[in-house]
Amino acid sequence: MTIRVSSLSRSLLGRVAIVTGAASGMGRATAHVLADEGVSVAVLDLGRDRVDAVVDEITHVHGEGRAVGFDLDVTDRSGAKAVVAEVLGRWSTIDILVNNAGVSKVSSLLQDDDSFLDAWRSTLEVNLTAYANMARLVVPTMRDRMFGRIVNIASTESIVATGGLAAYSASKAGVTGLTRSMAVELGRFGITTNCVCPGPINTGMTSGIPDDAKEAYAKRKVPLRRYGDPEEVAQMTVSLCLPAASFINGATLVVDGGMTIRHT
Repeated sequence: MTIRVSSLSRSLLGRVAIVTGAASGMGRATAHVLADEGVSVAVLDLGRDRVDAVVDEITHVHGEGRAVGFDLDVTDRSGAKAVVAEVLGRWSTIDILVNNAGVSKVSSLLQDDDSFLDAWRSTLEVNLTAYANMARLVVPTMRDRMFGRIVNIASTESIVATGGLAAYSASKAGVTGLTRSMAVELGRFGITTNCVCPGPINTGMTSGIPDDAKEAYAKRKVPLRRYGDPEEVAQMTVSLCLPAASFINGATLVVDGGMTIRHT
């Protein structure tokens, strides 16, 4: 038996989590880290093969029953409701929700009306509305148990901005506002809600950027002079889910290698 001086637990053993957008990038890394910490993980994303691949990765290391996958469009509320019901039927509780699913579409105020409005609506549906809907679905079981951890993944695009991504920047700024509102409303039930803002990370969303362009950008803008790894974001996300993180509520954690604090 290990004797400790501190009293707050850093163990997630036996907890249950839902991670959206979990088939690649930061979502996949988050599912991996949670599973390594003893959490049972529901892997949600589009594409059965992609989802099954992540479940297989976790199962290979931790055995059957540690992960289950769902091919889900997070904008489908009835589908999301069915997934939550199945997760509860399997594991009886949902302790952690990581809202990670996201899209980025060109949305310039200078483009034609139809393409702008299509990009605007679809981006906000995935990046913001689905976050609120997923939270509403899991809050009842968290409230019943007076424990819950919700982490919303935003972006440094909510702090700084790139031209031509109006919908993406607006949706991610909306996530930070949603997080604060949820934190105020849900805190009395032992549910904490926090937000992570990743900066330049090597994910599918940035895979189209040439390596030399990434290198030049990082040397110019990021004090650590590199892009981040998805697991570096995932580790911070999971830290906010710890029982010991019980007094962190409504916070925005920037994981960007110092990009947003650099003046020149």
